[in-house]
Amino acid sequence: MLRLYDNHTSGNGYKPRLLLAHLGTAFERIEVDIDKRESRTPAFLEKNPNGRIPVLELEDGACIAESNAILFYLAEGSRFLPSERLDRALTLQWMFFEQYSHEPFIAVVRHWIHTGMNDEQRAQLPTKREGGHAALAVMEGQLGKADWFGGAGMTIADIALYAYTHVAGEGGFDLAGYPAVRAWLDRVAAEPGHVPMAVAGVS
Repeated sequence: MLRLYDNHTSGNGYKPRLLLAHLGTAFERIEVDIDKRESRTPAFLEKNPNGRIPVLELEDGACIAESNAILFYLAEGSRFLPSERLDRALTLQWMFFEQYSHEPFIAVVRHWIHTGMNDEQRAQLPTKREGGHAALAVMEGQLGKADWFGGAGMTIADIALYAYTHVAGEGGFDLAGYPAVRAWLDRVAAEPGHVPMAVAGVS
């Protein structure tokens, strides 16, 4: 059985959880307490030398790190990864956008607020908020032209972007000015097989 090393508060961990739910794939979820540095133990570092979750461990013991790489692996042959060349490339384009132009702002601010900001982070907050709103504006523009990112239906690009966008409010990002983004969030949540970010039995 697949094993997913994960943390219940992590949007990056939520991405593969959400895709696995859509695929109906059984897996064992292993909670990793990142606040207690459990991702920095020798045993974990053997699975991912970068010391970060999520990590997907395959049945043969091989491990895949980086949330979007895990999505790409799991989605192969499914409706969530287009087979047509251009749509496949566009899916990857939006996944790269999520990692470089979205997550460093929206996810990071959320994490800072959850864990408590130091003076250096507080000084960076206006720049981080500006970057986050710039990413949301790009998404709003795309969603004014199409219902999904990367294809005619929901793809792993949508899952990648949904993870932290749907909790952007926890980082102080008001989505009221992004009606197309809000409508897209509703579409993602309405897809059959959708599961919430919260993990049962973990708080």
